[in-house]
Order: sequence, then C-alpha cells, then structure tokens
Amino acid sequence: MSIPDYMQCAEDHQTLLVVVQPVGVVSEENFFRIYKRISSVSQISVRDSQRVLCIRYRHHYPPENNEWGDFQTHRKVVGLVTITDCCSAKDWPQTFEKFHMQKEIYGSTLYDSRLFVFGLQGEITEQPRTDVAFYPNYEDCQTVERRIEDFIESLFIVLESKRLDRATDKSGDKIPLLCVPFEKKDFVGLDTDSRHYKKRCQGRMRKHVGDLCLQAGMLQDSLVHYHMSVELLRSVNDFLWLGAALEGLCSASVIYHYPGGTGGPNGARRLLGGSLPAEAANRHRPGAQEVLIDPGALTTNGINPDTSAEIGRAKNCLSPEDIIDKYKEAISYYSKYKNAGVIELEACVKAVRVLAIQKRSMEASEFLQNAVYINLRQLSEEEKIQRYSVLSELYELIGFRRKSAFFKRVAAMQCVAPSIAEPGWRACYKLLLETLPGYSLSLDPQDFSKGTHRGWAAVQMRLLHELVYASRRMGNPALSVRHLSFLLQTMLDFLSDQEKKDVTQSLESYTSKCPGTMELITLPDGLSLPPVPLTKLPIVRCVKLLDLPASLRPQKMKSLLGQNVSTKSPFIYSPIIAHSRGEERNKKIDFQWVQGDVCEVQLMVYNPMPFELRVENMGLLTSGVEFESLPAALSLPAESGLYPVTLVGVPQTTGTITVNGYHTTVFGVFSDCLLDNLPGIKTSGSTVEVIPALPRVQISTSLPRSAHSLQPSSGDEVSTSVSVQLYNGETQPLVIQLENIGTEPLEKLEVTSKILTTKEKLFGDFLSWKLEEVLAQLPLQPGKVATLTVDIRVKLDFSCQGSLLPDLGDDGISVSGFPLCSPFRQVVRPRAESKASNPPEGSKPGDPSHTKTLEAILNFKYSGGPGHVEGYYRNLSLGLHVEVEPSVFFTRVSTLPATSTRQCHLLLDVFNSTEHELAVSAHGDGELTLQAGECRRMAIQVDKFNFESFPEPPGEDGHFANAKQLEEERQEARGLEINSKLGVRWRIISFPRGHSCVVLDRAHLSLKRTGEASVEGLLNQLVLEHLQLAPLQWDVLVDGQPCDCEAAACRVGDPIRLEVRLTNRSLRSVGPFALTVVPFQDHQNGTHNYDLHRAVSFVGSSTFYLGAVQPSGQSACLGALLFLYTGDFFLHIRFHEDSTRKELPPSWLCLPSVHVRALEGRA
Repeated sequence: MSIPDYMQCAEDHQTLLVVVQPVGVVSEENFFRIYKRISSVSQISVRDSQRVLCIRYRHHYPPENNEWGDFQTHRKVVGLVTITDCCSAKDWPQTFEKFHMQKEIYGSTLYDSRLFVFGLQGEITEQPRTDVAFYPNYEDCQTVERRIEDFIESLFIVLESKRLDRATDKSGDKIPLLCVPFEKKDFVGLDTDSRHYKKRCQGRMRKHVGDLCLQAGMLQDSLVHYHMSVELLRSVNDFLWLGAALEGLCSASVIYHYPGGTGGPNGARRLLGGSLPAEAANRHRPGAQEVLIDPGALTTNGINPDTSAEIGRAKNCLSPEDIIDKYKEAISYYSKYKNAGVIELEACVKAVRVLAIQKRSMEASEFLQNAVYINLRQLSEEEKIQRYSVLSELYELIGFRRKSAFFKRVAAMQCVAPSIAEPGWRACYKLLLETLPGYSLSLDPQDFSKGTHRGWAAVQMRLLHELVYASRRMGNPALSVRHLSFLLQTMLDFLSDQEKKDVTQSLESYTSKCPGTMELITLPDGLSLPPVPLTKLPIVRCVKLLDLPASLRPQKMKSLLGQNVSTKSPFIYSPIIAHSRGEERNKKIDFQWVQGDVCEVQLMVYNPMPFELRVENMGLLTSGVEFESLPAALSLPAESGLYPVTLVGVPQTTGTITVNGYHTTVFGVFSDCLLDNLPGIKTSGSTVEVIPALPRVQISTSLPRSAHSLQPSSGDEVSTSVSVQLYNGETQPLVIQLENIGTEPLEKLEVTSKILTTKEKLFGDFLSWKLEEVLAQLPLQPGKVATLTVDIRVKLDFSCQGSLLPDLGDDGISVSGFPLCSPFRQVVRPRAESKASNPPEGSKPGDPSHTKTLEAILNFKYSGGPGHVEGYYRNLSLGLHVEVEPSVFFTRVSTLPATSTRQCHLLLDVFNSTEHELAVSAHGDGELTLQAGECRRMAIQVDKFNFESFPEPPGEDGHFANAKQLEEERQEARGLEINSKLGVRWRIISFPRGHSCVVLDRAHLSLKRTGEASVEGLLNQLVLEHLQLAPLQWDVLVDGQPCDCEAAACRVGDPIRLEVRLTNRSLRSVGPFALTVVPFQDHQNGTHNYDLHRAVSFVGSSTFYLGAVQPSGQSACLGALLFLYTGDFFLHIRFHEDSTRKELPPSWLCLPSVHVRALEGRA
C-alpha cells in the first residue's frame, strides 16, 4: 500500500468501505449531486438488533490499497455503487458491460454492488432487478436513499455470514494464514505443522474476526478477539500483525470512550440504539473499563464460539491513557517494516486525533513529528501537497498554530515547485492566506495599530513577499499592490534602509500599471481584503484646526444674553447636559469658519524613510458640510523630524463640519487616513461651526509697512502695520483704501481707534477722520474700493523736561512806560537761572535718544451678506507706529503786563532741538528764525481770557470726583483755549545734505514740513492768573474814548472829560470804591514828576466815588481835567485804603494807565 489516507481516524475501523464511481460519461455536477445523497446514508440500525452499521464512502480508492483488506478489514472495498447516464436502449448492453468491468476491479472483496441508471425508459426499466435501479432523470429519483439502505442491509448479511463463518469454525481444518502483499514470498517453504506457525495463524485470524465484529457493531466481541489476538501474536513475535491487533484494540476503546468520534465535525460517528447501555455512564471517565474475557479460554483451534462465558473475567477495555501507550507500541512495531510506512503514518494520524480530544498537545506533537519523518515511496507533487496540508491541519487541531502555518506554507510552495509543468499559483496563494493566522498576521491593518507587535516580523515579511509574488504570478496586480502596501504599512519599523528602498521601488513599479485604491478587494472564495491606508508615510503626530487670520475671524454681535448661555434651557447650568455632551464638548472648537473662505488645518508630520518622501494629492477628509479640499503636494527630506504641513479647503455650505482625516497619494497608492485610526495622535478637536458668508476687505495705505510688531495688551491681533516719522506738532494725512475682495457686498462699516498704553501725555486728537465720505459709498460691491483719509496729529509736551522757570519780569526790562515795538527780541545776556536750567551735554532735548514713540490701532468693523443677517461681523485692525522727534521746546514761559488791562505779553523762550534751521511764528505774523540748537525769546501780545465758562465745582451730579480733578480739567481747558488763540507754529526752512532721519518717508524731503507748537501743559497757575481777564472790568474813557492802547490827544486850555466805568462780572456784589487821580510825567530816565499843580488842574474834585455794584451790574463816575501846558502826561488812578479793597484780589483792581498828550491850543 503506497497511498495513505490522511483523513483516517480511529472510528473508521468500524466502517464498511463503499466506493461510488461513475460509469461512462457523467457530468461532475450530476455525479456529486447523487454522491451527496448516497453518502448521507452513513449509518443504519440492523433489523431485530441493537447493532449499528457504519458506512464510509469514497469516490476514488486505489485498488492496491484494497489488497490490505485482510490486514485491516476497513480497508477492504465491500460495496460498489456506480452511476451512469443511458439515454437509449441500444446503449444499455454496453453500459451494463462497463458495470461488470468496474466490479472486476474490486471483485475479490466486494460483498454486493449497485448500478443507478439515469435517463433510460422503456421495457428494460420494467424488468425487476436487484442490482440495477432506473431513474428517468436526476430530479425524479426520490428512492435513491431507500435503495442505498437496502444495499447496506445486503452488505450486512454478507458481513455477518463471514463473521459467523470465521468465528464458528470447528471443523479441525487448518486455519489459513492471512498475509499482507509483501509477506507472501516470505512464507514459502515454511513448516505449516509447527506450533509457532499455528499460533501465528490463530492470532492473525483472531485479529481478523475482531475486525469483522467491530464492523458488525459488536464492540464487546471485538475487544475479546483483539485481546486474545494480542496474546497469541506477542508469543510468536509477529510484530506487524501484533501492531494491527493493538491498533484494533485502541480503535475499539476509542469508539467506546468517545462516541462523538475523533475526526471532527466531518468524521463524527453517531451510535444509535443502546449498544452499550450499561456502560453509558462511564464512557467519558478516565480509566473506565469493561470486564470481558479470560485469555486461557481457548479451544484447540484457538476459536471459542461462546464468548459470553468469558465476559466478566478480565478487564479488557483500555483506559484513555492506555490507548496512547498501545498506539505507541503499535507504531513502534510498524516502524520495523519498510513496506508498512503508510500503515504507520495513518496510525500516527489516528493517535494525534485522539490526543487532540484528550488535550495532550505535547504528546500529539511527538506523534506528528514521527509522521513527518516516515519515509514513503517517491510521492507525487499532489501527494506531497496533501501530506503537508494534513500535517498543517493536525498541528492546528492540537493548537500548534505556528507549526501548522509552517507546513501550510510548505504545501503552498509545493504547489509551484519547479518540477510542476503548470504551477498552481492560485492554490499557492490560497494556502498562503491560510497560513496568516499561524504567524499572527491579519490582512486588516487596524489589527496592527493596537498595542505591541505580535509574531516574528522577519517571518511575516517573508510571507507577505510571497503573497505579493504569488498574486503577481496570478495576474492580479491589484492584489500585489494591496499586499505590498500592507507590508510597507505594518512592517515599516522592521525594514532596513535598503529594504525600504527596495519595497518602495517595487510598489512604484506595480502602481504604474495598477494604482492602489481604497476599494475593498473580494477574492473568489469570498475573502475580503480591507483597504490599506499608508498612515505612516508620512507619520502624523498632531492635527490642529487653525482659526482664520485675525482680519477674517467672524465675531458675534453682542446681545442681551451671553454667548455661552443657551436660550433653549431655563437653567444656567445643567450637570446632566454637561455629562452627556462631554465628549462632543471636548471635540468641538470654540472658533468658527466662514462659508466661502479658505480654512486651514495644520499637521505635524514626520518622514521615517531614509530618502526624500514625495506626497502628492494631500487633502482633507470632512463630513457634515460640502467642502472643497484644495490638494497639496509636499516633499519631505529624509528622516525630517516633525515638519508642519498646512492643508486648506473651502466650505461651500453652512453647518457643523468635522475633519475626519486626510487623504494622500504616496508611491502611487491613494490612502484615506482617518484620525480615529491613527495611534498616538494629538488633536484639540475636529469639529467646527461654519457660519454664512461675509465680505472680505483688503486694506492698503499711503504709508510704508512697519517693521515693528504691535502687541496690544488686550490681545487683539494687528493684521497690517504702517510707520511714519514726524516732528512733534506735525500733522500727516494717512490715505486708507478699503477694497472688497470677497464675494459679498460690504453693507456696514464702523471705524474706531485705540491708542496703546504710553507714558507720554498727548494733547488734542491723535487720529481724526470723516466717516461720512465712506458711508456714502456703501454698499461696497465686490471688487470696489472705498477711500478714507485719517489725519495723524502728534502733539506731545513741548516743555523742556519740566524745567520751566515761571518767574515774571526777571530780566529787569520795564514795559510799564512804553509798549514793545516788536514781538521778538533775543536774550543778550545769560542768567544764572537759565544756565542752571540747561540740560547737561549728551542729554540735550535735541538728542536722538529723546525720540518718542506713539502706537495706535485703527479698527474697521464691517459686515454684509448672509453673515450680517445672522449677526456676524469682521474686525480689521491697522497698526500705526509713529516715531516722534522733538521739534521745538519752550524752556521758559512768563508774562509781562501790557499798556492795556485787557492785554498782556506772553514771553516764550523757544529752543530749536532739530538739526535744521527753523522758523517760528504766532498768529501768522512775522517769523523768528532759529538755528539748530539755538534758543531765543519771543513775546506775544495777547488779549486776556475770560475763563468763567469752564467747569464749575461739583454739584449734585458729582461729575468731577474731587477738587483736584476739577482744577486739572479747568487748567486743561484754559490751556487749550490759550493755545488756539496763540497759534504758534514752526516751519523747517532747510535740510542739511546727507541727513538720514527722513528715510522713512520720502515725502518729508520737501521743504514744507511744518507743525504746531502747543503751550498746553506749560502754563502754571500764576501765568494763568496773569492771562485771565479780571472779574471786575475797569474802563477809563477820555472824552468818551477808551485810552488803553494809544495816547489820548487834547488841547491846552480845553477841559477834557474823564470817566471811570466798572462792570461787575463776578458772582458777588462789590464796592463801594474811592479812587484818586494822580497825574505825573515820565522823563524816561527812571524819574517821575508828580509836582504838576501848575500844569494840570482838576475841574471839581480829584477823587471819584463808586457805589456798590451788583453781579452783572455796572457803575460809573465822572470828572474833568484841564491841561495848562503841552507835553505827555500820565494819570495814575489809585484806590483808597479801606476794608472793601482788602477783601478783593489785587488782580481785580488793575486800572489801565492813562496817557494824555496835551497839544497847542487853537489860535
């Protein structure tokens, strides 16, 4: 016997072998349809008995194996069922002849046979025959199963007769010697009368009878005969048949202990009836035994027909442990015979199946290891494949998955051995797929993203390479790409640098013919290969959704309800809602994207390859909103480390968008990489709200961009910054163009400004504009431009570092007698106090280190389109960086009285801190020219001011917090009014060559740089009092004409009328007053002559009396004078010393000096 049956199991020893074969030409489909129905009748109960007959069907059985039927009867073909097609009566004789020829192949062992004829009709079918059954077609054959049952009953009759014939032989004739085919030549010439020969014959026949009893369903009888056979054969050292007897004993014990069978679901045997009812409770108990025979109860011929007397004498049924020991012993006997290799191999397989049920894997592996080394004849390639496949299945059965995978892989390689003319690549591929679980491999890449790597990576990579090669030889490039992608994705960490290059080159070669996709590949056997996204090429460590740029971020208009308070619930906080929506809250981001605007997602990627990695068509995968992804291509250097990559796209609709992942094309493989499947990725959220579209405004200015970055304390981001360099007091227009570059009209615009925190005090409006000109152009359609002009006015403190000298008239120049002819005069002599006030060298006011900086932000709040309807707007910020260089400084401010009580002279010491020649003017009058670093004094005659219209002390409204604040407000308001009346301005006359301080703005190269010099913040309380118009207004009139400014003319000898008029502008009643008029002459040498009794005569009294004057009231007193000589006379009006005068401030009682010029009288 040379062809092993690897499906053998211990319970096959109790079966009858029936071969089912076609006769003539029968389609494979029809044959196996009937074969399936025939094989369904595998067990029948014997009539009038509790025995069960088991049948084993084969559609192919080698005749040489049939020659071993005497050695083990279950190998003998005892039944033949043939199936044929016969459509006409003419073909029937030939068909029947073929049936007889088929029987002759197994004729020596057949008990009975049947022929099933399909398609034949007529008289022939009506003839009653037991061995032939006619059916009109393959559908109308309902009695097939019934005829098979009758056929099996006939087999049982023959079997039972043979059993009884062998078991009841008492004739005294010699027992024939049963032999296996290779023994026949060895027994020629032996002494048949020797006791040794007779025992050999008895032992072999006893074993043969045991086989027949086992097939006939008599388990107890078979155990008796097997034990007796073992004793007889052991005594004569008949090892081959002793091994068969031991194997039979093991098979009967296995059938007893394991009624469900050892061959798995396909080989399970079902024992009907109560063949062993008394022992049913002990079948699965280790060591369960049955008392059967006494080996000494043998007749002369060695056969005792009455075995019932032997039951109960000895313990015969093997325990589960003894079964394995007997199997080992039997196999050791088989191994002594070279020609019994098939028997030995099958015995090992049977033992392994038994051990698998007993869960004794290590012992089973020893039997399998022995089976591997059993040397059979030269096997064909198909037989080798079958042998390795069965070994794989058996190793799988005992739990040796890796060993099972090894033999399965060997079988796969055998399918494409070089000796095969037509290699079976499909069979090879199918077997390789079956090896994957044994090597801890799965075709799903998700199994490799959880936990540590399982299995031997080197073996797994070899197996994947073989899958790639097999699929390519199958002519399926899509499979090759899928497996190679899987290899690169899952084994990347175990590939060497050279292997990475080789694999990627192969992948590029395959994808050039068949690009890799994300489609599910379904194999013909139903196995599905999931897509393999290349998430490691590149490796993504972090995904972050980016907010829109500061100039494009939408903001919600404030409402009565807070933004974070939902109007759907009356509760401010609900722990139930917070708990149930915790996961969503963690994923949703607190900013918004805008419909139609480009949105960004930043990925931190890493290239693990030792060469440059080119990634094409990299874009975002989203859901929830229609989204246009704008693919990007990138090239990452070898082992780049973390590298930021920004993916962009445009949401086309509104709603909630979720970024699920990204897609790439690497080495020709298209991959959809989902964030949920990426291990170790960091993300702050993947869901964001998309609001309706808003307009987009782009800003451009007439000033250059600034290199300085503004950092507002409020956290606002400035999108654009411009810079300009100005002198203190200078005004610069800033032209701003607002262009609508979006797709929605701009319908609403608000402009506000904010000055950043500065230590410098700023006077006046730093930024001013007229928004009406822009609002008139709204709505601004896409592509249109609106222009806004903003005036930048820098007006800082013009004092010289606070070293003002507020003393009045300290130069000793008296202006009491004569008015100043020119408003300007230069200081001709230094003063000690002036020297003290000059700053030290190196820190003078004109030093560049005293350049000051002003920063401000212009905010443009605009909206329009659907976003405006939903209450959203955008805020565009323009940063302004102004470097302020000092222009002029006022080093000293003082006042001198003028000839009129309603006026005074304001003295300003002006210092030119620039490096240029500079001109200063006031009220647009003549200019005072100052060289660089020069200080000169200018005197400005100004009308006194009425400050009564400024803020009053706090009343019931409490507008001012305290008196100090009130005083500061008053002083600022007074300074503003005084500065507006003075109108002091400066103008740069020339620029030195090569001067570089105007590089920031080429417009400054002109000679028209001019600005304002403000005295705000310079005037102290004493100066303000001298500049303030007294509440009591005194007017002196000569002949009805005021005489504050010019000399009044009169004729000698003509009396002139003198009137003193008082207007009370205070809030209280004043008076009465007594005034005396004292005339004098000024000789312009410091001498005044008051002895003028002969030159001036009063008409009436020289004393004037004024009664009490109520608030807002007026009073006057009249008198007259007569000048007797020509000349210039001055009238000094003095108050009498009384209590009323002492109650009032001196500044309230300032009367103008009267200058009268007496001329020659008329002739």
